[in-house]
Amino acid sequence: MSANIFAFVIVLGILIFFHELGHFLVARLFGVGVERFSLGFGPRLIGKKIGITDYRISAIPLGGYVKMVGEEPDAQIDPAQIPISFTHKHVFKRILIVAAGPLFNLLLAVVIFFGIFQASGIFILKPSVGSVEAGSPAERGGLKKGDLIISIDNQRVESWEDMSRMIKASGGRQIAVRVRRDESEFVTFITPHSKSIQNIFGEEKKRYVIGIAAAGDFFTKDLNLFEALGESLFQTYNVTKLTILTVVKLIQGRVSTKTLGGPIMIAQMAGRQAKEGIASLVFFIALLSINLAILNFLPIPVLDGGHLLFFLVEAIIGRPLNTRMREIAQQVGIFILILLMAYVFYNDITRIFFS
Repeated sequence: MSANIFAFVIVLGILIFFHELGHFLVARLFGVGVERFSLGFGPRLIGKKIGITDYRISAIPLGGYVKMVGEEPDAQIDPAQIPISFTHKHVFKRILIVAAGPLFNLLLAVVIFFGIFQASGIFILKPSVGSVEAGSPAERGGLKKGDLIISIDNQRVESWEDMSRMIKASGGRQIAVRVRRDESEFVTFITPHSKSIQNIFGEEKKRYVIGIAAAGDFFTKDLNLFEALGESLFQTYNVTKLTILTVVKLIQGRVSTKTLGGPIMIAQMAGRQAKEGIASLVFFIALLSINLAILNFLPIPVLDGGHLLFFLVEAIIGRPLNTRMREIAQQVGIFILILLMAYVFYNDITRIFFS
């Protein structure tokens, strides 16, 4: 349990630090004064004041914040501080300052993936046949366990993903498949058929297949700097896309809300990844960082996305929302977050005692 808590604090600390660092750096770039940079909430444990900024670690390690000069629109501030006031900056500068937090979380994921790909390359699933479905197009085409697909329609196949994409894109037309079996090669003609397959959300999707399963053989491909950067951006994009789709499916009711987890589940997963090694833990941090970015972009008042929504409305109508509307929105946002936190804690406790 103590190992889980320690891993949780480390993981959360890294995520929060990068998130708040984004706000801080862009605020300073636009000349906004920062009064406080805090990791954690509540009483100050340790810290150091440099200029007007108090850099601190606070007692409750469940978040963090950057407090800027003139952050509250209706707050009274010293006229001398107006040039460094957040509220007195152009609305588009305020948008960039607020957006910088979640964007830095995405950047953290890119940096982590880049480091992993540079250190160990990428693992690629070989297009080797592990089994052939009885009566399938592959069986009729003469494919057997142990075969290696090397090209489709004269296009080189390097991975199982390549092969799957080409078969899917065939649209059901006949394809020429070059196969390596032992020391020999041959070409066979196969017509993929349409089959209903469940995706990761449990939804039935039609796609073209030939009726083979992977053997599970992998090989490692080393990447140069540019390839690693491209792959890290691609990986971040894919995880971001999947996370957004999951949120949409949750709202639509197509994914069970029982899959949601809170601090307890994160602590358990962080501890598990830490036991598996530093690489697993770092990869887990990248995934969580992307999830944190997407969560903060949700248009819920009190989250970054809620502030961005207010500023976008301000940019459109040419003036800030009135105080009463902001207060109501903030109260609604807090209520939604409390409900969400209560529900994920309930899920966590249910998993512990009833799973």
